[in-house]
Amino acid sequence: MLLAAVRGLLAHAFPILIAQLSSIGMMVVDTAVLGHVSPLDLAAVAIGGGIHISVVFALVGILQAVAPLVAHLHGARRDGEVAGVLQQGFWLALLLSVPGVLFLTHPGAVLGMAGMEAAVESKVRLYLAMLAWSLPASLCYRTFYAFCNALGRPRVLMVIGLAALPLHAVLAWGFALQGWLGEALGVAGCALSNIVIAWVACLAAGAYLAYGPLGVRYRPFSDWKKPDGKTWRELLRLGLPMGFSNLVEITAFTLIALFVAPLGAEIVAGHRIVANLAALCYMLPLSLAIATLSAVGQAVGARDWPRAHAVIGAGLLLAAGLSTLLGGLLWLAAAPLVAAYTDDPGVRAVAMSLVAYIALYQFFDALQTVAGHVLRAYRVTFVPMLIQTFCFWGVGLWGGWWLCYHASPPLGIDGFWLGSVASLVCAALLLGPLLWQAVRGTESAP
Repeated sequence: MLLAAVRGLLAHAFPILIAQLSSIGMMVVDTAVLGHVSPLDLAAVAIGGGIHISVVFALVGILQAVAPLVAHLHGARRDGEVAGVLQQGFWLALLLSVPGVLFLTHPGAVLGMAGMEAAVESKVRLYLAMLAWSLPASLCYRTFYAFCNALGRPRVLMVIGLAALPLHAVLAWGFALQGWLGEALGVAGCALSNIVIAWVACLAAGAYLAYGPLGVRYRPFSDWKKPDGKTWRELLRLGLPMGFSNLVEITAFTLIALFVAPLGAEIVAGHRIVANLAALCYMLPLSLAIATLSAVGQAVGARDWPRAHAVIGAGLLLAAGLSTLLGGLLWLAAAPLVAAYTDDPGVRAVAMSLVAYIALYQFFDALQTVAGHVLRAYRVTFVPMLIQTFCFWGVGLWGGWWLCYHASPPLGIDGFWLGSVASLVCAALLLGPLLWQAVRGTESAP
């Protein structure tokens, strides 16, 4: 059963991995393109991109509650209720886009936390204000994303991602560097490309739901229902802690760019490159975790406990083993990877000094990622949120800030990355016992 679970997870996780890599590749493209524009533009996308992805991931975390609900219904053979959950997810996505757009167009409270150069702040504000136009499309697409994964149908996500990434690369290069709109737009050109891609992906998802296999089976656009309070309460009960957990985890890394802004554009730019590499590595355990959530959710819905155990074991083993291997490969290939991002020798030196931290924490990051997603499959989200808040904001962000600025001697940017390593070790050690407690509690319940 364990081998069958391994094969099933690999088959499910591979298309998710390609889709996730395509998604994160959008940020890699922005970083690579702007690395050849100027350190100011690269610093702006490091700070602005960190803020934008934090907002998106927090709101997407709430919408990810669609996944365990749909997986449980599918596992329990209650497929007639699946389309209704998706419809309520779309309504919730549109509602959540309102505060998200307001935040992106008025980021002063966050930007005021860092003393950055005026030129960088101006570019950050422009970048975020433009990306606000993409948020409704992004949230609706991510609701579709959760729905497909919960049903074990991730290939359409892979196809959309593979089509979107090269299109973004061409548009970002043309708008930001080549002046296709009359002048080279720099960071604004990358933002414009992101807007186009977000709406294209959203429309492609809508077309698939209308005419593709899932549309034929579940008919999500027929018998459209108004917002339903009961479904919303369940989505928010699960989703709000998930969204806050996402916010905590992502900001523990993305806000580093904001907090080290006083150290200079070179430090921020070098951190951005390594953060990109870290995000690429994270896609492997995240893809396996998403696949594990779906398979465990369906097993729990069917009350098939042996299958649930096998999938959990397979997810943990695969993620930990493959992520550790990936960390080692990254360490060996660090120099050419960093060189592909930037021509600036100062930025390269900063990035090369930080790569070792990514290789160091891969094992623990994989364990805590899978454990957190399996807990979501068991509809346990509140206590994991508390654990992740303590680990990522307390140990990681606050501890990193202290090491960066107040240790004796101050460690600079290395302090934040040391704090990140410690936070992931702590999260893995705390979420593991909670997972097994949740498994035993669910199975003993009548």
